[in-house]
Amino acid sequence: MPICRALTGHGIQIAPRTYWARRSRPPSQRSLRDAALTEILAGIYEPGPDGRRPPECLYGRLKMWDYLRRQGIGVAKCMVERLMRAHGWRGVTRARTVRTTIPDPASTRAPDLVHRNFKADRPGQLHVADFTYAPLDGAGFGYTAFVIDAFAGLIAGWECSLSKKTAFVERAIRQAAALRARQGHPIGGPAIHHSDAGSLWPARPGCRAGGTLSTGTVGDALDNALAETTIGLYKTECIREDSPFRNGPIQTLADLEEITSAWVHWYNTSRLMHRLGRRPPAEAEAEYYRQATDAA
Repeated sequence: MPICRALTGHGIQIAPRTYWARRSRPPSQRSLRDAALTEILAGIYEPGPDGRRPPECLYGRLKMWDYLRRQGIGVAKCMVERLMRAHGWRGVTRARTVRTTIPDPASTRAPDLVHRNFKADRPGQLHVADFTYAPLDGAGFGYTAFVIDAFAGLIAGWECSLSKKTAFVERAIRQAAALRARQGHPIGGPAIHHSDAGSLWPARPGCRAGGTLSTGTVGDALDNALAETTIGLYKTECIREDSPFRNGPIQTLADLEEITSAWVHWYNTSRLMHRLGRRPPAEAEAEYYRQATDAA
């Protein structure tokens, strides 16, 4: 047989019946499982017919393993790692951040009530805020402000703008207050609204939102680390050119608002967070309120 002669010529002794037995043998259970899972992962990490990928393509091996299990797909972590490594699939990693907030030495700042402790016992207890920039195609920048609840990291308010003016920051804070009011959990006086020492974060909006103001030290990103972390995820998962949320270049304010809205919704309701036991923020908050109701 030609194939057996060719193998023998390379020093591999094999009998014809061995070759035919291998050819007629049905696929192993492992190869069948590998093929099924590879197809699932390819549907996540490879672009579809429309050139788009789902947001879960941002996950690395651990979150992908948990994501599959939450979808009812029982699979070993080592199997996910092996197939992702074999096909070169990996999650995104964050790039270096750029400082965008400039402290205003002439402004009157509230004291720092957080002192880098961004843990909260309940939703609405501590909100942190910051803003970042997004390069527009051609020239210029867009800006996005976020208000984040420290309990589970849920983004309670956000706003986009083409200019760095206080008004768009105020709208993000009002959104957060309005969301908590609609949920039946209005922000009260004991709640803390924390931001950095940037000149865009005024005192009055935090007061109108019903919280007590807190401000980090000048030029210290660690004093607003939770907001910085969320912004890092936004830049990596939403703004970068290969983001699954982008339909093309970001040219207008509407483009920036569209992808930001889609990312915030996914972030709040679907994105698995390590610190929450790889659950989405909205799910963690809902579980808190269920437990509080059961205990009442």
